[in-house]
Amino acid sequence: MTLPDPVIWAIPFFLVTLALEAWWLKRRRGRGPDPRDSATSITLGLGSLAAGALTAGLVFSLGAWLHQFRLVDIPLAWWSFALCFVADDFAYYLFHRSAHRVRWFWASHVVHHSSEAYNLSTALRQTWTGFVSLNFLFRLPLFVIGFPPELVFFCAGLNLVYQYWIHTEAIRRMPRWFEAVMNTPSHHRVHHAVNPRYLDRNYAGVFIIWDRLLGTFEPERDDDRPRYGIVKPLGSFNPLRAALHEWIGIAHDVLAAPGLAKWHYLWREPGWSHDGSRDTSETIRARWRAQEGRIEDDRVQAA
Repeated sequence: MTLPDPVIWAIPFFLVTLALEAWWLKRRRGRGPDPRDSATSITLGLGSLAAGALTAGLVFSLGAWLHQFRLVDIPLAWWSFALCFVADDFAYYLFHRSAHRVRWFWASHVVHHSSEAYNLSTALRQTWTGFVSLNFLFRLPLFVIGFPPELVFFCAGLNLVYQYWIHTEAIRRMPRWFEAVMNTPSHHRVHHAVNPRYLDRNYAGVFIIWDRLLGTFEPERDDDRPRYGIVKPLGSFNPLRAALHEWIGIAHDVLAAPGLAKWHYLWREPGWSHDGSRDTSETIRARWRAQEGRIEDDRVQAA
């Protein structure tokens, strides 16, 4: 049985909702999305589709090869779809968390975070180098468990399509029960923010419960409005620069680093440096917590 590619089928929906959101922004704020930023995101999205088409056969072949060593036989059925969808979303959470904690993975994923805007076109800003960064590794256990390769690919596509609608400021909050279980625009705005409070939080794809269970959840606060982008702004609308700038940065660091530090620039967290001269998300958050502590102490003393 051949399952369709949900991303391809969703393209008309993407186009219609991009236009609707642009109209909403124009009406609500007097201006629509920056056309340069949107053009960069759409170009990156088209490039990602092309890159995915070129490498999908290799990944599928690897999945099919691993599937012969499966632990159990799982048929295509409604219940196996539900199980696979949840398992795939947890695999996505693990990948996404690693993509912010390991520079080699981040070099590919940073593309998605490089926009300083936050709208539906941002969802289309996808990597061209996912295969190089080995982001498919996190889904390989699903084939060994016994989920059919076509089902895994179908669930992965649905996961990506779901995440499209959460890239917007047009929706403030969903009902409380929905916010408790599912990833929403509010939760994902936190994830795209560079505010110290929000750095490296809310990795969920579909179910926010993974973040709640594993200690990476942070709610959006009205008194700390998200500021979007990356800690060191890209400063360019050039799609090629957006796609490759972190890989170039890695190459420069590896070539200049002494000894074994070269390897650390591949596998340590983004921002790590052998001489401690750069900021990581931990050092940024530590300074923020210290500052918050001093502010709170001043408030107590003033009272």
